[in-house]
Amino acid sequence: MVRKGKVVQLKKSTKQTTRKYTLDASGPAGDRIFDPAAFEAFLHERIKVDGQTGRLGDSIVITREGQGKLSVVTHSSFSGRYLKYLTKKFLKKHQLRDWLRVVSTTKGTYELRFYNVVVDSNEDA
Repeated sequence: MVRKGKVVQLKKSTKQTTRKYTLDASGPAGDRIFDPAAFEAFLHERIKVDGQTGRLGDSIVITREGQGKLSVVTHSSFSGRYLKYLTKKFLKKHQLRDWLRVVSTTKGTYELRFYNVVVDSNEDA
């Protein structure tokens, strides 16, 4: 039995949500391993808006805050996982992926940390 009635169309919400993502790279930047200025330029080149790179406009704003901290403020749909993906891509491009990792400390906050390397001192034999 098929019921006839009104067809209801769902509307997408046109609200713009503003989100702020921060990436703390103060540890590696203090050791001069990581260059925040190069990473900021990389993000300006690589972030896609509506399927195309280089079209940030007013929808995404990238700023540096202090030594080694970057802030990404978005006014459109943007995923924190996408920022993490681009950070990993930058680390791989600059051959830093073996030394640094991206860790989410809180929601919307990411941090670059060194891998923990344990040196075994019992190998004197």
